[in-house]
Formats: sequence, C-alpha cells, structure tokens
Amino acid sequence: MVGFQHLTATAPLPADLRDGVVAIGNFDGVHRGHQAVLERALAEAVRREVPALVLSFEPHPRKVFRPDMPLFVLTPPPMKARLLSLLGFAALVEQPFTRDFAALSAEAFVTDVLERTLGITHAVTGFDFHFGKDRQGGPAYLMAAGERHGFGVTLVDAFRDEGAEVVSSSRIRALLCDGEVVEAAGLLGYRFTVEAEVIGGQQLGRTLGFPTANMRLSPEATLKEGIYAVRFRRADGTLHDGVASFGRRPTVDDNGAPLLETFVFDFSGDLYGETCEVSFFGFLRSEIKFDGLDALVVQMRRDEAEARALLAGVKPLSQLDAAIAF
Repeated sequence: MVGFQHLTATAPLPADLRDGVVAIGNFDGVHRGHQAVLERALAEAVRREVPALVLSFEPHPRKVFRPDMPLFVLTPPPMKARLLSLLGFAALVEQPFTRDFAALSAEAFVTDVLERTLGITHAVTGFDFHFGKDRQGGPAYLMAAGERHGFGVTLVDAFRDEGAEVVSSSRIRALLCDGEVVEAAGLLGYRFTVEAEVIGGQQLGRTLGFPTANMRLSPEATLKEGIYAVRFRRADGTLHDGVASFGRRPTVDDNGAPLLETFVFDFSGDLYGETCEVSFFGFLRSEIKFDGLDALVVQMRRDEAEARALLAGVKPLSQLDAAIAF
C-alpha cells in the first residue's frame, strides 16, 4: 500500500483501500472528541487487518445550509489530512457536500457511498451522526443498514473533558476567539495550528530588526487579534520558536486586513512562497497602538523575551502534539 492518500469520493477508490474500516464525520478540529471515534476505527482496522479510512464532507455542511453565517473552520482539508495521516490512517476521502448530495435518501447514502464507493466492512461514528435527506438516517438506521448490507457498525459516545463537559468544535472556536489558546489545546489534544503560504509584506519589520513571515489566514478565522508565542514549521520540517502578531497592525496600518506576522527566532533566509505552519502556545497581549516606532520596538523586544521564556518550558500534550509542534 502507498502512503497516506487524500482523495475525493467522486473518483474510484484504489483497490487496496476497499474492504476497510471507515470513520465517518466532519471532524473539523480533529479534537479529543473526534479522536475517540478515530482511535476506535484505527483499533478496529488493526483487529481486522484492513485499511483505516476517514470519510469527511467538504465544504462543511453548515457552509452549504447557512452560507450567510461565516464559519471559522479549525482544520481546512490540508491540515485535516495532515493530522489524520499522523494518527495512522491510510486515507481521507472527501465527499463533496452539495444541496443535491444533502437531498439523497439515507438508503442512497449507504448504498452509493458506503457500499459502492468505499466498499466498507465496518463503520465507526459518533452516537449523534445523522445522514440523508432531512437527517432521516440516525444510529439505529445505520446499524440496521449494516446488517442489510453486510458491514459492522460501532457507535462512540460523546467524549467529555476533565470537567465532564462535551468536547466540541464550537467550544474550541469560542476559546480561540478569546485568545485562550492554552485551553483550546487542552480540548484539541495538540496546539492549534494554521497553515498558509508565506507572502510578501511591507517589510517594515525587517527595517526594525524584526523580519516577519507573513501569512494571510481565512477571513472567517476569528482568532483573537494580538501577540502570541508560537512555533513555526517550514516546508522542509525544520522547527523554530517565534512570536507572532495576528491583527491589523494599529501602529502602522489601521485599515489593513488581518495578517499573521511571525518573527522567527534565530533564522535568516527567504521564506516567500513556502507553505508553512504556525502552532500557538500562548497569548501574550492584545494589540496596542504605540506613539511611534521606537516604543513599538521596545515592546517587541519584551514580547520576544516573554515568548522565548514561555516556549523554553513547554512539553508535548500528546504524540500528535509532539509530531506537529516539537
């Protein structure tokens, strides 16, 4: 079998991925609640000695049904694929989610997607997974369908954190909106990480002695604007500590669109055009409009020192966190 594959459900599934165990869900965030489902699928695949796959839906169904409401997607497809690969899955299969697809009956979803497209032997999903037109398919329906079509079904209960609250993507979005990246990491099981191409900027940071790698995040990303201690991973896998500013640069550019600007410690070189990752370890402060550039530079030196101290003492939260940010 080849390495991890990122596929679409509209194309034929490679023969070596058929007869596998599939975890079904949107899995935006791949958080600890999702990982409870994913780990059950991996264990079932090992037991059966078959491939482990994830069936996800793209775009997020809420974007189709409520296009007027912006949605902060925690793990866009490339990041979701990277996380699932690190967890040990053989493939992520994305089902294009359209209104036509949403209008399929529950039986058509089972027959067309699970049986014909994927040829599964076992399905693993959360206890509240619903599918088909008007959500007519639920856990009981899926289990009965499995008996009819010859595949097994495992339902996984909601995962609760140490405070007995259900872990959900909406909770994590709310924490990130408040800059609570440490608490968000506790629910994710790894440090929140974004991926984007490094683009050109005004190069003001370079003239101030703080050259930055600039990234444009999705306009829907409602991460709190401010200064963060981060780790920066280059396309070649090398990792650097850094301090990042996410926001509109009030001292120099009041009207700019939000930008993620990372001062990468102990690095000099050209990053333009590279697709890199930034992992968030701590919120240092909100953005401030300074009286001038001299005051800004003084504060940037303080931010650098605080970020270096914070990052010197961090440890991985999990194997997944270690693979991403350590």
